[in-house]
Amino acid sequence: MKLLIDTHTLVWTMNETTELTAKAREAIESFDNDIFVSVVSVWEATTKHRLGKFPEAVELDGDPRGVLDQLGFQSLSLTLEHAHLSASFRHPHRDPFDRMLAAQALLEGLTLVSNDKVFDSMLVPRLW
Repeated sequence: MKLLIDTHTLVWTMNETTELTAKAREAIESFDNDIFVSVVSVWEATTKHRLGKFPEAVELDGDPRGVLDQLGFQSLSLTLEHAHLSASFRHPHRDPFDRMLAAQALLEGLTLVSNDKVFDSMLVPRLW
């Protein structure tokens, strides 16, 4: 399975917290799955960390490539198509980071690993 982990899932995985469900943790740790992290999640986490709103993201803010390499995750870049779909959603959810993750998951055929139920109403395949 190809998975896209959202921002909080990434930070919880990095910090080995108990916030993840057993199902999410098992999927992330399975060698059968390809795990992707959007550059949007790195952007969101490091921006919030620098504003003092997300202290748990300190390691990601210092060395994002090193964190992804250590976890065995692949980065997912943004494309014109991702940006266009994100802006085209007629969904009322206004968070630009979530809208972009939804667009990437849909266009790339990825299942989003997230505890955020808003993605269900955006018709994004979600695992939690």
